[in-house]
Amino acid sequence: MRFLFKTDYEDDIRLFPHSGYLVTYGTLLALLAVAPFVLSSYIVSQLVFVCIYAIVGVGLMILTGFTGQASLGHAAFLAIGAYTAAFLQQYNVPFPVYFLAAGLLTGVVGALVGFPALRLQGIYLVIATISFAFIVEEILARWESVTHGNEGMRIKTMQLLGTAVSRDSPGFYFVCLGFLILTILGTLNLLRSPTGRAFVAIRDSETAARSMGINVSLYKVKSFAISAAITGFAGVLFAHKLSFISPEMFTLQLSIEFIIVILIGGTFSLHGAVLGAIFLVMIDPFLTYLKDDLPGIIAGVAATFGAGKDAVANIRDNVAAIASANGLKGAIYGLIIVLFVLFEPLGLYGRWLKIKLFFQLFPLYKRATFKRQKIYVKSERNR
Repeated sequence: MRFLFKTDYEDDIRLFPHSGYLVTYGTLLALLAVAPFVLSSYIVSQLVFVCIYAIVGVGLMILTGFTGQASLGHAAFLAIGAYTAAFLQQYNVPFPVYFLAAGLLTGVVGALVGFPALRLQGIYLVIATISFAFIVEEILARWESVTHGNEGMRIKTMQLLGTAVSRDSPGFYFVCLGFLILTILGTLNLLRSPTGRAFVAIRDSETAARSMGINVSLYKVKSFAISAAITGFAGVLFAHKLSFISPEMFTLQLSIEFIIVILIGGTFSLHGAVLGAIFLVMIDPFLTYLKDDLPGIIAGVAATFGAGKDAVANIRDNVAAIASANGLKGAIYGLIIVLFVLFEPLGLYGRWLKIKLFFQLFPLYKRATFKRQKIYVKSERNR
């Protein structure tokens, strides 16, 4: 067990608190580096989606987790980044240029969305971002001269340094992994800066932040712009991975899935964005397992306990019908969110912190260690 005593400001903002972090993350990075050469193409493809969703999760974490501004419109920012890449590809613009252009344009749009959102909070801000997502989806469907409407747009293979990088190649995996690492490191440095500390102050109490001289409106717009820009970058990678985009791919459900990423992973930790992305990517294989394998397994168990052939066939059909029911995915999302809100509000990363602390303090661990204190300062009443 190791206890760290911070004695100055440098200790507080250090990127790696001690050498153990370097060993842990170095080992993880080494495993990720060899993954595309030892794992199947399907698993590597799923890891690519984990990287892309984690990038979006980090961007949303800046806005929601660290600034306290709710958003259900990040699918629109993802769409803007994807369509910017598709449009500029038609004019043979190189990848680095349209990649940066997508992030810049999405950041500008995010700032424009942030200005009217300054007067809104809570559920009203959520409604405003949902409206923005619907507007973008409608524009993508109607502006056929640019977006090709509902016919969608094909995405050419990425050209990087004069070399074609296929969406299924290890090179594309390393591009996504590299940008995820850069995004996490950049966000960590942002949070250690005065700007990041201002974001957190606004999240904790806008009244207290104003009293400290923080320009709340300016930093809210900055948060929207940074979050949108990161999501726009992810949109370019998303478009290249799918090789085809259409308005139906960027719906409100996708925005809800991004919220699930940070809710289940952990709202106040960048680790949570990665954990939530892993969870989100695992949902579809889990549903496939329920549909294809579970009916046979349950029917086999019933046969083992002496059920007749007709009963076994009936059980198999009923389980298959339930596993194939429309809306099952949404029901699973809802159930998992409710369970996490009730029993683990800090998400998967919060559960990991509790497990780690349990072993650190064993046998002196107390269950009330993470219990929220019901003590509020007066400024919180006027937040």
